[in-house]
Amino acid sequence: MKVVVAAMAAVTRAVATAEDTAEGARSKPATPAAVLDTCPAIALMDKSATTVARNALTYNVKHSEDSFRTTTVSNDTSFELVRDADFLIFDQARGLALLGDNPTNDFLFTVSLHYHEAPVYAPKQNKLLFSQITPSGFLPQYSIDLGEDPLTISEYATNPPLYAANGATFHDGYIYWAVSGGNNSIFDPPREQRPGIYRTEPGTGNTECILNNYFGYYLNSPNDIIVDRNGHVWFTDPDYGWFSGLTDTAPQQSPATYRFNPNTGALNVVEQTLELPNGIGFSPDGKTLYICDSGSASSTILQEYGSIAATLDNWNITGPRSIYAFDVIDGVYLTGKRVIYKAQSLAPDGMKVAKNGYVLAATGSGVDILDSYGTYIARIQTNFTVNNFGWAGEDYRQIWMTGVGGIGRAVLDLPGQGN
Repeated sequence: MKVVVAAMAAVTRAVATAEDTAEGARSKPATPAAVLDTCPAIALMDKSATTVARNALTYNVKHSEDSFRTTTVSNDTSFELVRDADFLIFDQARGLALLGDNPTNDFLFTVSLHYHEAPVYAPKQNKLLFSQITPSGFLPQYSIDLGEDPLTISEYATNPPLYAANGATFHDGYIYWAVSGGNNSIFDPPREQRPGIYRTEPGTGNTECILNNYFGYYLNSPNDIIVDRNGHVWFTDPDYGWFSGLTDTAPQQSPATYRFNPNTGALNVVEQTLELPNGIGFSPDGKTLYICDSGSASSTILQEYGSIAATLDNWNITGPRSIYAFDVIDGVYLTGKRVIYKAQSLAPDGMKVAKNGYVLAATGSGVDILDSYGTYIARIQTNFTVNNFGWAGEDYRQIWMTGVGGIGRAVLDLPGQGN
């Protein structure tokens, strides 16, 4: 990878081409403008970016998308490179290494301005599936056949249909969905769907509910999900289904994270201190569990007010928007809670852990890449708000990002854990 740097005080620009290694190209002359236009823009953050002159920063604390990307530094025009870069690199050695020789970051599809969640790769079918979350009762999932050229989006129907799948994971030949929608009026013929955990055989679409209550109490709105090496299902259960108008029953329990054993039916609460638990993922060795808390975006849970969508008016910039790590003891319970990261844009939503242990989280218009201690290594930047993402492709190096108004794909030398 050829890296060309323009000398600036806090931020430098690098451009990747498949010619040389990053280490051997840093002293090469400037790349022609034609190459600049066709290669991904990579902004390298100098350590001086952590200090700026007094009164140099400008921002609007009432806007939920305030972030490092939208910061203006009046005494350093190099910050303008941050806004339009495809990638931000905060740790140059590790950040450039994970980009690989030919990184790409492409906006592929314009979609509706609804949430698009639960991206999951079905390897046998070579398809990426994902959902559209809307109170109007949209029932099909979406599918992208990765073997097609050009790529297209088509509808994918489960049997029976699923309403508002918010998180998904692939395990042992099945897709496991965290379904946040609960309704008894949108199905034909009429039937009741409750928020819960559902399982689909991707080839046939045949789907079964494997969990929809906690000792008779409705689950609130399962949000994200992961299956461990023992086949236990771990999932977060915040209140977002109610906030977003996806369920007609107000929360009956406090937000929590659960572990479910499908073989025995045992359901255990493993964590209930986070305000609104969201993304969830295991380290490659299974000894650490990471959970996002996105409690900075909240609303009322009172039944008499009805289901009210959480909006920017409900955004509390000082509320929880962090990632926590927990030690997993004997594969069944958690201890050692510790915060490792606070999002610099919006709050962490979907989260996954790479094969090498790096932690990735969807935060605002992009995906943050951290090491296991929460040190900021790099960021994939997008032109839409990313709700969730997932790895796909034969080598699991494609990172597919789904969100409000867009679907994107980045290809890096950072493979996922696979299935």
